[in-house]
Amino acid sequence: MADGTTTSALRPLSDIPILPKLPIIGSLPWLYHPEGFMPRMLELIEQHRDVGALRVERPDGIIPIFVGNVSLAEDLVDENRFEKVLDGPLVHIRDFAGDGLFTAHSDEDNWHKANRILAPGFSTASLERYYPAMTETLERLLEHWLRANGPVDVVPDMTKLTLDTISLAGFDHRFDSFESTELHPFLQAIARTLQESIDVLQRPLFVEPLFRKHRARYQRDIESLFCLVDDVIRERKRLPEEKWPRDFLSLMLTVPDPKSGEKLSDKNIRYQILTFLVAGHETTAGLLSFAFHALARDRELFLRVRREVDEAVGRQGMPTMKQVLELDLVRRVLHESLRLWPTVPAVTRAAKEDTSMGPYVAPKGRPFGLLLNAIHRDPAVWKEPTRFDPDRFLPEAVKARPAAAYKPFGIGKRACTGKHFALIEASLCLAMVVREMDFEDPGPLRLTPTISPKPKGFRLRVRRRAA
Repeated sequence: MADGTTTSALRPLSDIPILPKLPIIGSLPWLYHPEGFMPRMLELIEQHRDVGALRVERPDGIIPIFVGNVSLAEDLVDENRFEKVLDGPLVHIRDFAGDGLFTAHSDEDNWHKANRILAPGFSTASLERYYPAMTETLERLLEHWLRANGPVDVVPDMTKLTLDTISLAGFDHRFDSFESTELHPFLQAIARTLQESIDVLQRPLFVEPLFRKHRARYQRDIESLFCLVDDVIRERKRLPEEKWPRDFLSLMLTVPDPKSGEKLSDKNIRYQILTFLVAGHETTAGLLSFAFHALARDRELFLRVRREVDEAVGRQGMPTMKQVLELDLVRRVLHESLRLWPTVPAVTRAAKEDTSMGPYVAPKGRPFGLLLNAIHRDPAVWKEPTRFDPDRFLPEAVKARPAAAYKPFGIGKRACTGKHFALIEASLCLAMVVREMDFEDPGPLRLTPTISPKPKGFRLRVRRRAA
């Protein structure tokens, strides 16, 4: 084996516990949870912490293996032996994200090419260029919340904020989402296509004919996404190049791959834009929603955050990006939110060659679903894992933990390219809302059963901060 372990010293994967199953529908009855598939998988892993893994039979007969203990994750995150592969919802998200950065196969030329072209766009100097777009869209949110007559609907408003931010910063396109009480049709199409990518996995094959109209709507939604993005690309090309803004779209249209000398095709640029729009708004919206819920339930922590912002930024005006980067407690609140509710709750890894995963054989190409929400709550690493505590991310605590215990942005070379953009955007929003407003306790957290978890029915009473 690649790691020098002999097969005879390892246990077969069939030794991993498997859920009960029925003909045709597999383990579906045992996977139901009112808050979705991932909360159910977290429950199941908690029941099997002694093993840290579980096999589940899908309706199509495929038996994925889900891993939720840090001890096993330490093998799966080893970039020398394991790599990201597409499985589950990502296979279907590829229908509209194609070979964009998130859904490309690791051996596809366009992933390597786009990664080399786009990586400089996320340098600190580049992020400074996008910062005004973050402050502009945040102003719209603050205005919207300060004039609200009743509770604000947090998740849709965070969705509007993050879509407007990434579209303005990345592609100089304005959705003006806060001009309407309804979500933009583009956002509605994204939400439906993302949900279908997980719903289709839970439908037995024999019921598919009953979903023809549903699938037709899915195809229409994809076409509408393509249409909007292709129009954005065409509009940019109509402008004289000297008038192009310095954003991700201009970068993709003009900069050649430093290795091959080739530029990205318009089709691949379409997929990259959709990847940025989908990944750049959906995940950050969830992160902010969870962080606001946690602060609204913990007045002492809320006031600690406010004191930090007041001292670092002052009571008036927008902070500079440098000031935002220095907000240590704000950043730790966000990291703790990502620990408890990672907005990408699982990644799939497969062995490059026959190797081992803990005490088990890991054959070449065999996928393993690494449950980030479960490793982030592994009691072998995290004391009182369900308690919200930003101090878990103080430097000394971080150094003492295994690196595999916290992976909210993915792993290795396939980690999220835009994580620094997202954290600056989220830090700015959290800081300014806490500085300007007071919250009322919204009650216990519930989750909505979507592909990227979010609080369900999270309506928050906000009021202008007392002088």
